Amino acid sequence: MKRKVNITEVVLRDANQSQIATRMPRSDFADILETMDEAGYYSMEVWGGATFDSCLRYLDEDPWDRLRFIRSKVKKTKLQMLLRGQNILGYKHYSDETVRAFVRKSVENGIDIIRIFDALNDPANMATAIDECLKAGGHAQGAICYTISPIHTFESYVELGKKLEEMGCNSICIKDMAGIISPQIAYDLVKALKKELKVPVYLHSHTTTGLAQMALLKAIEAGADGVDTAISIFSGGTSHPSTESLVYTLNEMDYDTGVDLGVCKKINDHFKPVQARFLKEGGLNPSVLTTKIDALTYQVPGGMLSNLISQLTAVGKLDKLDEVLLETPKVREDMGYPPLVTPMSQMVGTQAVTNVLTGERYKLISNEVKAYCRGEYGHAPAPISEELMKKALGDEKPIEGRYDDTIEPEIPGAKEYLGNLAESEEDVLSYVAFPQQAEKYLRERMEKKALKVSYRIQEVEE
Repeated sequence: MKRKVNITEVVLRDANQSQIATRMPRSDFADILETMDEAGYYSMEVWGGATFDSCLRYLDEDPWDRLRFIRSKVKKTKLQMLLRGQNILGYKHYSDETVRAFVRKSVENGIDIIRIFDALNDPANMATAIDECLKAGGHAQGAICYTISPIHTFESYVELGKKLEEMGCNSICIKDMAGIISPQIAYDLVKALKKELKVPVYLHSHTTTGLAQMALLKAIEAGADGVDTAISIFSGGTSHPSTESLVYTLNEMDYDTGVDLGVCKKINDHFKPVQARFLKEGGLNPSVLTTKIDALTYQVPGGMLSNLISQLTAVGKLDKLDEVLLETPKVREDMGYPPLVTPMSQMVGTQAVTNVLTGERYKLISNEVKAYCRGEYGHAPAPISEELMKKALGDEKPIEGRYDDTIEPEIPGAKEYLGNLAESEEDVLSYVAFPQQAEKYLRERMEKKALKVSYRIQEVEE
């Protein structure tokens, strides 16, 4: 009997986040959802990560409505999202009350599996989200952010996996956001986790360095219960291994994915013109489609790389990309070796860009980096450099204890401020996560509804 390997399709979240900075509107996938539901995927990652921000900021979509729409079309396949622990889907820490409300509403609106991670691999920053996910009836998947540094050891990852299982996680995922896990390390780490844990183990990796295809296969050979892949037209480069290629390979081995390659062809054919449009309009930079072996040195994840390119292109400084990529690991070391995953990847990347463009290291320091140095994101994995601490905080002392315990609940004030702009608890949560973007969206929504009412009155009068 063939061993089952679960396949998670990520084209609706991480694949398009990594290649086109999460600019895929609902109209690009609405007509293919029911077909995707027939493919035999274990789950589809459709929400979380940067999708929430992008819906409000760029796509003029209600992210909650987007999720409900997907759920209405996908009946058989589990829906999955990525959650940043105490950051939820924003870029700072929120109160426990907000984290619990957001997790509860995510499950209520259609999410089955929540992959929960913390940018510092701190279980304390994941505890509230894990607890609420379990209480809401969701599947809590605890993520280990894989990175390479003097303080991130093989043993530390296994211990983190054991801790997450003790906290109640239903499964564990090795989250290799930069595509830097080697095939041998993938094999050994999965083998060690499977030996120590009772819950399933998954591997998520990007093809940025060209290692991910081999790493996924070796992880499966070591006993991994599932992996993440992207439909082929949105695979490769900063994205993920091709779904069809891996399924084809596993079909010839002693594994059963349950995925129908015939259905995959229909899905891929649907997304071909979508990719072609983004290429033509410049939303997909061909540079993100190639192998970046230097990422083994600078460890930049796919989404971070596409955003760095976007930032530099916007100011006409794309020629500075190599300098920024060299500066990135230096900033990361100064910040205590945080894994380069949201929101830390944005902080480190933006600071590296600033250092290069100003021509002076830490001449300007972002408010987010100052908050990090203050301790508002938890404790850094290693000591922050004295130079950075001095320039960021001056004589100010960093926070002692758990910063989240000092955060006032955001929801009551948001409800009062929004008044009748908010039609649901989901609207309030959108505002709490992204105040400016959500308020703009909610006001425009109200204006559109008022116009519709006005038109109807005019029609009746006529």
